[in-house]
Amino acid sequence: MFSRNVLVIAYYFPPMGLSGVQRTVKFVKYLPDFGWNPFVLTSCPTKYFAFDESLLEDFKDKPIEIFRTKSKKNKNTNYKIQKFPNYTLQKIGRIITQSIYQPDRFINWKKFAVELGEKIIREHKIDAIFATAPPFTDFLVAQELSEKFNIPFLMDYRDVWVDNPFHYYLTPFHKSYSINLEENLLKKTNKAIVTNRFAKEIILKRYKFISHDDIAIIPHGFDPDDFKDIEFNHSPNFFTITHSGLFQDDRNPKFFLKAISQFLKNNPSVIDKLRLRFLGLMRNSHQKLLKIYNLQKITTLTGNLSHKESIKNLLESDLLWLVVNDIYRSPGKLFEYFGATKPILICAPDGIMRKTALESKAAIGVDPKDVKEIEKALSTFYDLWTKKTLPKPSPEFVELYNRKKLTQDLAKELTLISEL
Repeated sequence: MFSRNVLVIAYYFPPMGLSGVQRTVKFVKYLPDFGWNPFVLTSCPTKYFAFDESLLEDFKDKPIEIFRTKSKKNKNTNYKIQKFPNYTLQKIGRIITQSIYQPDRFINWKKFAVELGEKIIREHKIDAIFATAPPFTDFLVAQELSEKFNIPFLMDYRDVWVDNPFHYYLTPFHKSYSINLEENLLKKTNKAIVTNRFAKEIILKRYKFISHDDIAIIPHGFDPDDFKDIEFNHSPNFFTITHSGLFQDDRNPKFFLKAISQFLKNNPSVIDKLRLRFLGLMRNSHQKLLKIYNLQKITTLTGNLSHKESIKNLLESDLLWLVVNDIYRSPGKLFEYFGATKPILICAPDGIMRKTALESKAAIGVDPKDVKEIEKALSTFYDLWTKKTLPKPSPEFVELYNRKKLTQDLAKELTLISEL
């Protein structure tokens, strides 16, 4: 097969863990299968909220080169785990940094990334550049390299930018600056990719010069390889409800836990059969809610897990739960839930995430703060569990989100822009 080379620009990349790396990791893993050899340009992390070196195993049999900008410590094995701040401190921190740095606090990384990118391009024939964001500084790195070497570049939005509810603009000038920055990038990129139709509509509505053909939709997904050969113990004696990942930003388990508490009060015999699992990091304030609602005895907090361990826990569960408080973001965990082929309780407002979950025919969607409706959904799922008739998504539906298939779509877009 004739192959081309693509420079992948991604600040977040293994050994960093958490959800921000998953999409990029799987694109990089599967691109060689479709004629594209990735050269990864990334950071050299020494301090982060979670690390997962096992993610690098995806590349052990692949022709993939990873280049890292220099670290002050010059060692990428001495990792320091950062404590995740409470939401108030996180919000204050964002207001301060986003008032000083544009498009984000990683702008100082740009200089080092461009220097390394220039070196990679001079030493290897690069046919296209792929940049994924956030951080949106990645897009600026791609643009500068693209212009200097006349190489087409593609922008991959994992989240929306200007309209992201968690971007803070101190003054109208700050927002105007970001709009102009994004507009300039969209005018120069050869293609933009988003994860869903709603994100595409946001860009089309704001920037009238963009056409539908300028933006492709490649959703998040799951990797079937992650679910292979995993030994797990699913107990038929317990109805196990699992949440995977961090409660980011304003996401909060409060209303769900309150509904669980109410469900148990109305059905006291269930307490010996119900089990809750929270996979990954959990804020102290959220852990206190378990005590408030007297749920400690039926709850397991795993702390940070490797990706494989997280998948194992999903497979051991009867019901998977997630909460989304806005219509702008698309958490990747939903698509791994599809891969686990389990029923889903999604607490989210009407929007693309809730709609996507309901399309699985194995989900119930409720408002994230509607305790009565959450309790009602829990009761429905529990009754189905007792009858051994819990629903699961069809193989045809699940296959829509196969990471390998989605990477083939990306490879086609890269081929198109490289042949312009």
